[in-house]
Amino acid sequence: MERFEVEYQEHSLTFRATAFHDPRIEGPKPAICIFPTWAGRDRFVEDQAKYLASLGYVGFAADLYGNGQVGNSNEECSKLMHPLVDNRDLLRQRVLAAFGAMKHLAIVDDSKMGALGFCFGGLCALDLARTGVAVLGVVSCHGLLLPLAGTKANIQSKILVLHGHDDPMVSTEDVVSFEKEMTDAHVDWQVHIFGKTMHAFTNPKAAEPEKGLKYNAVSSKRGYLIMKLFFEEIFKKAI
Repeated sequence: MERFEVEYQEHSLTFRATAFHDPRIEGPKPAICIFPTWAGRDRFVEDQAKYLASLGYVGFAADLYGNGQVGNSNEECSKLMHPLVDNRDLLRQRVLAAFGAMKHLAIVDDSKMGALGFCFGGLCALDLARTGVAVLGVVSCHGLLLPLAGTKANIQSKILVLHGHDDPMVSTEDVVSFEKEMTDAHVDWQVHIFGKTMHAFTNPKAAEPEKGLKYNAVSSKRGYLIMKLFFEEIFKKAI
């Protein structure tokens, strides 16, 4: 597996993403932009990029904070994330910048691009779709489902949401509201809800059940299988 860094600029800030691909596969490949948890572009999101590269895609681990910043505590992560959650226009600029940097890589087939996000990154992936950009499909994995107020989305992509029923960060009302938003926008959407499952269920390091964060090996396995089939569908098994 080949790993390389991708540096790009947005509003005088430098961003440093990481890309993985299998060089044995010749020609441009379908690509998936991976938006990180609130921690930033850490080992977890790079592992996701590496996994997708093992399936024959370009896995692009996005940097949303600039200079590859990573939060090392809940306080640091919160300080990095909240300015973007509170300013969705700024968040939109950041996700489009990352997606654009991936699109212009020589190894990427820019007619076959998707996005994936975990936790905060799930919101980023959904907001990318809400911009109306030409992305074939996006996946939110235990992501935030906050609506984008005052904006009627022109979504071109298919949508997959993987959600834990016992996730305290996303209420049942949030899920119903999201489903209505997608239905009203005439989107091809899916929401898969896993019982006995909390927030961050795909992350083996999630071990704070008192805060609603807990790894669930069974739900994680199911989620990855669903995700794998989703990407095969949107890329029409092009690899």
